[in-house]
Amino acid sequence: MALDKDTLNHSTSHLMAEAIMNLYPGAKLGFGPSIEDGFYYDVDFPEPITEEDLPKIEKEMHRLAAKNEPFVREEVSKDEALKLFKDNPYKIELIKGINGVITIYKQGDFFDLCAGPHIERTGKIQNFKLLSIAGAYWRGDSKNKQLQRIYGTSFEKKEDLANHLRVLEERKARDHRKLGKELGLFMLSEFGPGFPFWLPNGMILRTELENMWKDIHRRYNYLLVDTPIMLSKELWITSGHWDHYKDNMYTTEIEEKEFAVKPMNCPGAILCYKNDLHSYRELPLRYAELGHVHRFEASGALNGLFRVRSFTQDDAHTFVRPDQIGDEIKSILKLYDEIYSLFGLNYKIELSTRPEEGFIGSIDIWNESEKILEEVCRATGKEFKINPGDGAFYGPKLDFKVKDCMNRVWQCGTIQLDMNLPERFDVTYIDDKGEKVRPVMLHRACFGSVERFVGILIEHFAGAFPLWLSPEQVRVLPVNNNFHLEKSKEIVDALRAAGIRAKLDDGEEKLGYRLRSAQVNKVPYTLVIGDNEVNEGTVTYRHFGVRKQVTVKFDEFVKLLKEEINSKALPSYEE
Repeated sequence: MALDKDTLNHSTSHLMAEAIMNLYPGAKLGFGPSIEDGFYYDVDFPEPITEEDLPKIEKEMHRLAAKNEPFVREEVSKDEALKLFKDNPYKIELIKGINGVITIYKQGDFFDLCAGPHIERTGKIQNFKLLSIAGAYWRGDSKNKQLQRIYGTSFEKKEDLANHLRVLEERKARDHRKLGKELGLFMLSEFGPGFPFWLPNGMILRTELENMWKDIHRRYNYLLVDTPIMLSKELWITSGHWDHYKDNMYTTEIEEKEFAVKPMNCPGAILCYKNDLHSYRELPLRYAELGHVHRFEASGALNGLFRVRSFTQDDAHTFVRPDQIGDEIKSILKLYDEIYSLFGLNYKIELSTRPEEGFIGSIDIWNESEKILEEVCRATGKEFKINPGDGAFYGPKLDFKVKDCMNRVWQCGTIQLDMNLPERFDVTYIDDKGEKVRPVMLHRACFGSVERFVGILIEHFAGAFPLWLSPEQVRVLPVNNNFHLEKSKEIVDALRAAGIRAKLDDGEEKLGYRLRSAQVNKVPYTLVIGDNEVNEGTVTYRHFGVRKQVTVKFDEFVKLLKEEINSKALPSYEE
């Protein structure tokens, strides 16, 4: 019978913990769960270790696995548990937070606080690899001590481990930070940690992405708005963000009044709505905004475009009558399907429910809101799973987990149902009886943030973007500058006049070198212009990733490009 993947990985984390305690007796163990692609363990080492120490830990793990010790579950009282872990403040903290049965798992002389389950014996742990070390604050709180998190992965079969390691190497090659630098898309500077700079090529890509977003939203009857980047403290107190986000907000004082740079766009959209009186006939009223927001993130959490301090949320805020909620969410789901399909991205939905604490509004409203989201998902045939306690502080939400071509899952889109902020801001519309009543507010974002979504696309396409997104769409190479340069310049000018982003490479290097350069830069189409092309009015092109060269009339080539751009076709590298 095959071993459960999560159980095997969690058991391997315990084996690693035992090896660490043997090698570093002064270490204190924190928390070590299984995760999507493996496991990790947070450890407080007497002296920091490096990735060069991982092979030593692996060797000790193999030695321990060979002893084939059974995993033994024991129930203990809270007092017993506190005595067993008296020298470990992290385990003591966890134990004090447990109400109910406390269990430990033993293998040989080693024991750890754990709810389980585990595999039968350590001898079944054979095919594993320790991958990396990162910093991690205890329990994810930047106010706590930073521990060292060791990541690893474990498989039942040797070939599965080998395949996974190959995938990890491919992911390294696709790293958006590496490709972003090589392709001139964005940069990061020590003068603004967490604040990305968009370089010329990246600005083209970003602009095309945003133009597509605007076009689709206009088609779905959204009204585009732009709200101030800085608003007074009173607004953030009213919205509830001050109580929940003030530690992550940038603030300043203007004319003896405190202001905050916005961490979210919702209050601005509410002020846009309140600028006029609205009738029930106007609803749903949809405001869309590419809003620039700022949040203070711990320096250790910053990661390229994936985790930044300054980013653009592709927000929309819709005000609807209660009877319109279902249809409006169905419309949003259709919009999301249209956008994600442009990039070949699939998704799964999670319904995130009321947090245990810190939420605003009544539990009855929360229950009603959660029920509505559940019913809409079922009505549209969308599968979903419950993610308890992870809703926004003002309402439950649907989270869209997008899977890329490397089978990695990214949190991107969200739809949040909010009956609380309209109450706090006294938002109303005039109903069919002439009375003021509250609308329901829907918060939603498809990309999540433009920056993060661009990072995902860089890795998803490995920098070889669809033609419509590519910063450089065509590169033109004269075979010999003495005979073919003028014609190549004419072609570049004609392509640009047709709205194609074309570039001339008239360098003195040999043609083979320039062809390779175009491939390294992942240019979708490379044209080679020689005697035949000059004499016959043709172009010979090579598609990125394809060796075959094709010769066509220039007008035919332009038509081919425009069809591919207008259809926003996904890249195809078939010979």
